[in-house]
Amino acid sequence: MKRRLVYITAVAAALALAATSVAAGRFENRKEHCVGVLCVGDNGGISPTKLPKHGAAPATARIIGDISTRDGSHPPALQQLEADIDRTIEVDAVGLPTCKQSQLEASSSATARKVCGDALIGSGSAEVEVAFPEQKPFRSTGPLLLFNAGVHGATTTVLLHAYVDVPAPTAVIVRAKVTRIHRGRYGLHLEAHIPKIAGGAGSATAFDLEIGRRYTYEGRKKSFLTASCPTGSWETKGNLLFSDQTRLVFTHVFSCTPEG
Repeated sequence: MKRRLVYITAVAAALALAATSVAAGRFENRKEHCVGVLCVGDNGGISPTKLPKHGAAPATARIIGDISTRDGSHPPALQQLEADIDRTIEVDAVGLPTCKQSQLEASSSATARKVCGDALIGSGSAEVEVAFPEQKPFRSTGPLLLFNAGVHGATTTVLLHAYVDVPAPTAVIVRAKVTRIHRGRYGLHLEAHIPKIAGGAGSATAFDLEIGRRYTYEGRKKSFLTASCPTGSWETKGNLLFSDQTRLVFTHVFSCTPEG
């Protein structure tokens, strides 16, 4: 069987946004969002789940999602995602090394780590289903790597990389932007556009991405992600656009435990 190592953000039901890990390793936050026959599931939380009521602490996010259809048909490909993330979660990449998209193009996962390892802020895996005409669909899994691409004003850019070897070896790169906003309870806006996989024949069906990086800059210890828990919950909302023009809207509330 041919193999494909694949992409995607999800930044997914919302790349950086909606799902993340529980310290005990159990994921009890799964929620499913459906429109027509298409369904997207997301799950997770922020680790640690106990967070300061005032101020913020270093945190790790783990985005876990799945895309399926109720009738078992090949799902359409995810093309675009937008999400607003709770203001209790913050991103800070100032002082982190950066990676350019040109450094990742035509690169395997091993090469991407070699040339941009200092800028790595997340890793995980994804599953893709490929359905070429007149062929039985097949699935395969492969690694995901997330790199810091720099900060410009209120916007932090990240690059999600995966290596695809069907039908020919190809690096798939998703550029996502996370921008600070002031929109009620939301403080970050995520936007990503996903390129075609295998000429449009490939669709992501599952992904698991852990995001987090601690580093030192100018003598100060810093964290790419920080979080607080003033109310006992945080929320994300957004929408996903698929290749058949289906648009799926989601909202997900996650729980946390305030401390202090």
